[in-house]
Amino acid sequence: MKFTPPKPFLFETGKRAVLLLHGFTGSSADVRMLGRFLQENNYTAYAPQYKGHGVSPDLLLKTGPSDWWQDVLDAYEHLRELGYQEIAVCGLSLGALFSLKLGFTKPVKGIVSMSAPTKMDSSSPIISGYMDYVRNYKRLEGKSQETIELEMQDYAGKSMDQIAKLKDEINSVIQDIDLIYAPIFVVQGRLDDMVDVDGAKRIYDEVQSNEKHIKYYENSGHVITIDKERKILQDDILQFLDGLDWQV
Repeated sequence: MKFTPPKPFLFETGKRAVLLLHGFTGSSADVRMLGRFLQENNYTAYAPQYKGHGVSPDLLLKTGPSDWWQDVLDAYEHLRELGYQEIAVCGLSLGALFSLKLGFTKPVKGIVSMSAPTKMDSSSPIISGYMDYVRNYKRLEGKSQETIELEMQDYAGKSMDQIAKLKDEINSVIQDIDLIYAPIFVVQGRLDDMVDVDGAKRIYDEVQSNEKHIKYYENSGHVITIDKERKILQDDILQFLDGLDWQV
């Protein structure tokens, strides 16, 4: 089967820019509908595609959090080079973690954190979700179940270093969220089985932003941008963005 790797997208419309960041093992497709919605409402939306994502898991293994964070920084600088001086950031899952990190690393107009991981241990659903991603990819490649399970045993061992680095990245960012002062909107689906739902409240409580909002979506899971309440979410994000103190 031939795969078409997902690509970054840039929807240029208005002078207000929003950086959209996808999650771990995800792709720019996870935030594409949100990007189009923002474009329709006079915002420029740009979403990078992290190295190793949306391609073979073997390529994903060759990358790590430092590579993906560099992709985020490069995307931020790309918007700056295009002339956008005011940038808001909106991230999903790992992208939410990077949105928070960007909030205390670079000047941002506002932050939307969706389904952010706030902790990770050996029993974390993030790990089982990771392995499901690998298994499904191998299934799409047309491999037999026997071959897949043999390869999975090998992959599980090789992925431990990457998973450990991801755990360290989560812990490192979350312990510094009290350095965030930008306006923030914390989003969490009640049906999320991938991250700790209570983590949203921790983020809300610990950031130092004078303007901060939190909302739980009762019928949404982890990838909230494409779930049942996505249109409500889009409207809520637009309301948050429209309320920021843009100079353009």
